Amino acid sequence: MSSSVERQSNPTAWAAFWFALAGLLLMPIPLFIGLIAGGALSIVAAILAVIGLLKGLARNGKGIAPVVFAAIFILLTWGGFSIGGGTVW
Repeated sequence: MSSSVERQSNPTAWAAFWFALAGLLLMPIPLFIGLIAGGALSIVAAILAVIGLLKGLARNGKGIAPVVFAAIFILLTWGGFSIGGGTVW
């Protein structure tokens, strides 16, 4: 039943990934709905990404790939807000 293989997953990094992806997908919704929903999720994702990165670095870089993708999604979301995403019709 028990395995000698250590689990290589980083749940915090994966949570950051999924929150960032959801924020990116919600960002284009107009009339400030995307700004509020996507913005809130991207802020939560940014906090989780920092925590996941620190946990991954403490494990010699194991499980930081989702953090990298989360950071990309967060930057795309915030970049979308800077050009009017979530606010204009």
